[in-house]
Amino acid sequence: MKILLIDDDPDVVEAITLSFSVHWPEAEIVAAVDGRSGLELFRRENPDVALLDISLPDTDGFKVLRRMREESDVPVLMISARGEEVDKVKGLELGADDYVTKPFGSLELSARVKAVMRRAQALPPMSGGGRFEAGPLVVNYTTHQVTRHGKPLKLTPIEYKLLYQLTRNAGQVLLHDQLLTKIWGPEYLGELDYLRIYVRRLREKLEENPQQPAYILTERGLGYRFAEQPVHAS
Repeated sequence: MKILLIDDDPDVVEAITLSFSVHWPEAEIVAAVDGRSGLELFRRENPDVALLDISLPDTDGFKVLRRMREESDVPVLMISARGEEVDKVKGLELGADDYVTKPFGSLELSARVKAVMRRAQALPPMSGGGRFEAGPLVVNYTTHQVTRHGKPLKLTPIEYKLLYQLTRNAGQVLLHDQLLTKIWGPEYLGELDYLRIYVRRLREKLEENPQQPAYILTERGLGYRFAEQPVHAS
């Protein structure tokens, strides 16, 4: 287990390293103090998860995250002293798996990292198999492959899990908290930003026109419903 920590505050690096040595002794921490060296370690060390601060001396963490996402789907948890909602949303939209605001407790951080890794690694089971088809969209539950017009779509593990839940229950309204619990876990109840952002990302990959979705339909104030047949705008 290898964790990449990119943060220029030596006190934070020391505290996180000590915390993991106590609560997760099998984890190895590799640390960088700026974005450039952080990306170099990211490429060389192939970490299992990355902890990325937003405020770095040579760049901001969002730019580093963007580069990471161009190269890998390794889980990334952003850590920041900036607790503004806009920063959290921006990080999630760029592909962060979670966002934690400083100061945070050592147990909270350890739990969040483990949850991020668990979500990224645990795809829905292949047992039961079968496939779902709606217009040009095909979801193969056995191979976890998703195609549209015969071309494969590249989905992250969380995107696939969201699509799996929606298509397995096509035609039914899945409540916000149902989806949050199934995909992120019960500790994320009420975190609607996570759900909205991943629905938007999934629509961008599935829909002909994400602004007028034919597959993932919003049930205002309740949740989302996957159309059993594509809904075509008139």
